[in-house]
Amino acid sequence: MFFYIYQMGDLASLLTRYADQYETADFLPADPSWFMHQVEGTENQEVTAFIASCLSYGSRKQFMPKIQFFLDVSGRNVYDWVISGKYGKDVPDDDGKCFYRLYTWHTIHSLLAAIQQMLHEHGSIGCYVKACATDGFSAVKCLTDYFSRKGIETIIPKNTTSACKRVCMFLRWMVRDGSPVDLGLWSGFIDKRTLIIPMDTHVLQEANRLGLINAKTASMSVARRLSTRLAEIFPDDPMKGDFALFGYGVNH
Repeated sequence: MFFYIYQMGDLASLLTRYADQYETADFLPADPSWFMHQVEGTENQEVTAFIASCLSYGSRKQFMPKIQFFLDVSGRNVYDWVISGKYGKDVPDDDGKCFYRLYTWHTIHSLLAAIQQMLHEHGSIGCYVKACATDGFSAVKCLTDYFSRKGIETIIPKNTTSACKRVCMFLRWMVRDGSPVDLGLWSGFIDKRTLIIPMDTHVLQEANRLGLINAKTASMSVARRLSTRLAEIFPDDPMKGDFALFGYGVNH
């Protein structure tokens, strides 16, 4: 692997340019964040975004239609569809039939049942997180803990040892305000400066190439270290670095 070593000023200028170039409304249609912009109402956007984040792995051409399925069958009111139990008609509890890659219809049914219970207990995903989290990391832990107790480990990591990429992505969507991409619904109770970058092998590779970190595998500790480095460049909003690294990867 070839490493690029930039002076801090040059690196900051480079990443700022890519962040500005790629954090635009034009980014949305090809990204899973698009779906939460297609529904109305805070609770509805939260549930839609959470389901979208859970399915966002593999090929976008394959998982984007799977996310669209939930908007179609719910009439774009995913919150009501889940909390009312209507999902049971459209998502059978069938462990013998594949829904998407490692997820059977039973897996998805179980996920929706766990979300339904959270909504009944707390009113919304946001209310649950607000009651147990004070920053980005504790929000990740709250979500992994809840779904681990429900046995949903196939979809959501059972703890915060792994990078929890999709949970961190969901939190970026919910917390960052002032963005044409992210909704900022939770900006009032989680500081966006405490968010953790959604880390996968691509982000890890680009961060290594730029000399931001030196790590071989993605993990929560590595994601937190990278987030701290990005805060040196974007002190008020470190997750701008997520768009910057995406742009850097596209162009190099």
